Amino acid sequence: MKEFDVVIVGGGPIGIACGLEAKQKGLSYVILEKGPIVNSLYNYPVNMQFFSTSEKLEIDGIPFISKAAKPSRSEALEYYRRITTSNKLHINLFEKVTSIQKNEAFFNIKTNKSHYIAKNVVLATGFYDIPKTLYIPGEDLEKVAHYYKEPHFYAGQKLAIVGASNSAIDAALECYRKGAEVTLIIRGAEVGQRVKYWVRPDIINRIEEGSIKAFYQSQVLEIKQNEILVTTPEGNLTLENDFVLALTGYQPDFSFLEKMGVALSKDDKKIPTYNPETMETNVNGLYLAGVICGGMETHKWFIENSRVHAKMIVKSILSK
Repeated sequence: MKEFDVVIVGGGPIGIACGLEAKQKGLSYVILEKGPIVNSLYNYPVNMQFFSTSEKLEIDGIPFISKAAKPSRSEALEYYRRITTSNKLHINLFEKVTSIQKNEAFFNIKTNKSHYIAKNVVLATGFYDIPKTLYIPGEDLEKVAHYYKEPHFYAGQKLAIVGASNSAIDAALECYRKGAEVTLIIRGAEVGQRVKYWVRPDIINRIEEGSIKAFYQSQVLEIKQNEILVTTPEGNLTLENDFVLALTGYQPDFSFLEKMGVALSKDDKKIPTYNPETMETNVNGLYLAGVICGGMETHKWFIENSRVHAKMIVKSILSK
């Protein structure tokens, strides 16, 4: 059993920032990551380009140099990997936390590999692990995916993409350009306003010229092996279909938070309780960092506006 001043759960950019700050301030720490370094970024689409510029993705003032102003996924992986290795951060990879329990002044943290004791815990687990499901018949078919990696797989196939956010629109454009017959199913009346400003005109033009089909104010009612049933303002339609990408967003593991005693707001936003000056939750010694702070409002927190959480948290720990 190993004892630390702080255990950081999540080895993404914000978890790494917390580890750097803890190390610089002399705290004993360990970062526990269930996958590779920056696991969520690793699972992003292969050709993804960030909305933010490289300097806004920097942590601890370490320069992030990219070929273009807005870096690619591969450049981000290289940046955060080099920070982790060159600073010799204490990070245990492919180690999944299974439970965290508060016992008087200490936390007991169990993983699939070990057992830790810590005075403080930082949750920097993000929100990318649990997709928002459609709750419709056929969603469990093998042809349905909630994550998109790259377009080659869908070449020559009838592909339905559910959603109108950046992930859905990027996938639609990439797959269309690799030979897929793409149909967008969009719940709202238009392509999402948060879609990257240099991408939104592209998708709108492709829809208007008929290269990509789009059904607005529509929803998928059922997924079958060779077709999907869609409700539209003009009535229900049956569309031939080979694959479905349900890119409707993701959410934090709220049950994990509740098991640790973190209070969530009673509305649909499920925003966890925390002190915005210290990032400490209603559980003494338990801190939140990064996008997990926003509950269901996963668009509120990004690397660029939550990297400051690391200094706030370590300052609070040291003050005790």
